[in-house]
Amino acid sequence: MKNMAFVHKKKIAIAVSMALVQIGSAQAQQAAADNKDGLGLETVVVTASTTGGSKMKQSLSVSTLDSEQVLKSVPTNSAEVLRAIPGIRSESSGGEGNANITVRGLPISAGGARYVQMQQDGLPILQFGDIAFGTADQFMRIDSGLDRVEVVRGGSASTTATNSPGGVVNFISKTGTEKGGSIAYTRGLTFDQNRVDLNYGSPIDEKTRFFISGYFREGESPRPADVTGESGGQIRGNITRDFDNGYLRASFSHLDDKVPMNMPVPTSLSGSNINTISGIDPRTASFYSPYWVSDKTIDHNGNTIFTNVNDGLHVKSDSFGLEGSFKLGDGWTISDKFRTAQNSGRWTGLFPADNNYSGSGPFTYATGPNAGQAYNGRVVTMTVFNVGIDDLGNTVNDFKVSKAFNLPDVGKLTTSAGLYYSKQNVAMTWNFNQYLLQANGSNPALIANASTTSTGLLNQGTAVWGGCCTRRIDAEYTTVAPYLAAALEHGPWNIDASVRQDNQSASGTYNQAVNNQFLAGNNKKIDYDVDRNAYSAGVNYTVNSQLALFARNSRGYAFNADRIMFNGPLDGSVAIPVNKVEQTEAGLKWRYGKLSSFLTFFKAKTTETNFEATTQTFTNRVYDASGVELEAAYSLGRFRVAGGVTYTNAEISKAEDASIVGKKPRRQADWTYQIMPTYTIGALNFGAAFIGTTASWGDDANTIRMPGYVITNLFANYQLTNNILLNVSVNNLFDKLAWTEVEGDGHAARALNGRTALASIKYSF
Repeated sequence: MKNMAFVHKKKIAIAVSMALVQIGSAQAQQAAADNKDGLGLETVVVTASTTGGSKMKQSLSVSTLDSEQVLKSVPTNSAEVLRAIPGIRSESSGGEGNANITVRGLPISAGGARYVQMQQDGLPILQFGDIAFGTADQFMRIDSGLDRVEVVRGGSASTTATNSPGGVVNFISKTGTEKGGSIAYTRGLTFDQNRVDLNYGSPIDEKTRFFISGYFREGESPRPADVTGESGGQIRGNITRDFDNGYLRASFSHLDDKVPMNMPVPTSLSGSNINTISGIDPRTASFYSPYWVSDKTIDHNGNTIFTNVNDGLHVKSDSFGLEGSFKLGDGWTISDKFRTAQNSGRWTGLFPADNNYSGSGPFTYATGPNAGQAYNGRVVTMTVFNVGIDDLGNTVNDFKVSKAFNLPDVGKLTTSAGLYYSKQNVAMTWNFNQYLLQANGSNPALIANASTTSTGLLNQGTAVWGGCCTRRIDAEYTTVAPYLAAALEHGPWNIDASVRQDNQSASGTYNQAVNNQFLAGNNKKIDYDVDRNAYSAGVNYTVNSQLALFARNSRGYAFNADRIMFNGPLDGSVAIPVNKVEQTEAGLKWRYGKLSSFLTFFKAKTTETNFEATTQTFTNRVYDASGVELEAAYSLGRFRVAGGVTYTNAEISKAEDASIVGKKPRRQADWTYQIMPTYTIGALNFGAAFIGTTASWGDDANTIRMPGYVITNLFANYQLTNNILLNVSVNNLFDKLAWTEVEGDGHAARALNGRTALASIKYSF
């Protein structure tokens, strides 16, 4: 029945697309006279593209958001920006890191963004998107230096980058092409936050320009805990030298920022429904508290250290980059992008091991103003995920040479060859301690009984979950990937094909502690090589200036890193699993009057090996997904609306557990949608972003129901003077309880933040 429903919807969508084709062909002249390209279909896209042509001429599903559009969706972190993009599923409930991101029904089976690569200025932030406790969004901060975001779903992402078969998200920086800057102050209206943003760019002379931006903030964060949850900032910049035949650019960035991690909270089940627990509001609870004690752990070398649990996620990153592109004449062009980054920090989050501690009392307050007094309320076991991000540094370089040929009676043929190199370090130290905690979402105290120490410590290190999770990882992954591409433009036809060979070499060691000690004899060797060949081929046919049709077929891979450790040898004696994605897509781009639209049908098959830390399980599965996504924009005078809708029909088609075959993948809704209307009256511009999803299943067995929701975000900008802009924004206006994930037994679940509001004043100069 599900397949029949999908076929029915697909027939309707095909009928709509054919009607669009007929209308577009018949009325193209009228449309051209009164066209407003709301989706920027003439925008030249450089992300995951073999040719660098406009959206209208490329056989890619691609979305672009400029900095103003980003702000109008009212994001609170880089992952929330992606919720405005059709086809992208971004579970951005973790704060400023640890988001789960995927595209078009590809599974989110553990965490992070395994199949989608997050880039900054065309190079990956991290080579792997799903490193446990080390995701790329942790090192990506949105500031006023952002020029635009380009998002390619499927398409040639399989061959233009490594570990990106599902797509590429590229955050592109401003480069000082226009003189000027701004300084802005933002204040939390519903929570304690103070933030200052600044940027400035300018030409230095006729050939040289620079740009610099940054921010500093301090406060509690949207989930108050009476501690300084946010503290730190970022500064970054670039300088560009233009030449008659190209350019050369140097860039740098420094990030030192501390933010809370929004983790799942204790919940319960009533049938298939998720229920909250009294005293714990999933929209505001953080479990950070002034009553925590120092968490005693061991570092990478086995030395005893103490951590402030309230530090949350503290990341540091220093990077330097060079890039350039030059036309050498006779159709030849060379380009190169290089960046080296030192990434480190500490990840401290609080995960509920249960929703009601099963041990016996009597209980007493171990910390806080009532320390030593009797406690008679609910007690939960809280696991402190205390992970040292010892080294996630990387060095990446992408060199490409291309040659354009003008072939009589054939057209323009562009060929290119490139060599990509990366070295990614993955050095992490895991420590999981467990404490008894008051079941209260606001400033909870630690609880003691006969089974704990005086500070409420219940289990330490290797006594937690069977000793699974006191780990030391020290690995290095080197990738060398040659690639080739060819694109032919012949009249209305644009045809391209590309291939890539990814060669990965892994080395290092990993160690699981015994009695809270890393014994030299327990070191396991990492020493293997693995390679895969990816391909992508597409065709785009321009019917007229307002209508184009396209189709593409691709196969790509996502290599494993730490996710396959502690499950057999990694010394090259056994085959190393690699995750594979096969995709087919077809669609159209159409403009008529003041309407722009982008319709894509897609089908994907994913073969994956995975490890999940909280359940300690390894899986080998195949997932199938198909569907349709629509992106559109329309303007009428002062009114503009943009948005999209995606239908996905997905299932687990093969699994180690036969009982879940045919089930829907966890957290995959049939429908997701985004609607963003705006209106301008004189100096006032205001609008909303409605971001919604239908219901989904929270577990593989499809027994826990996660209700659908609509999140309403509002913004208003008022241009007080030519230089002063006032802004007010509200996120989750109606304080909707929106679940984004749940544990398989229902004892814990995570939700989006509740209602928050910000006000800012910006002075431009």
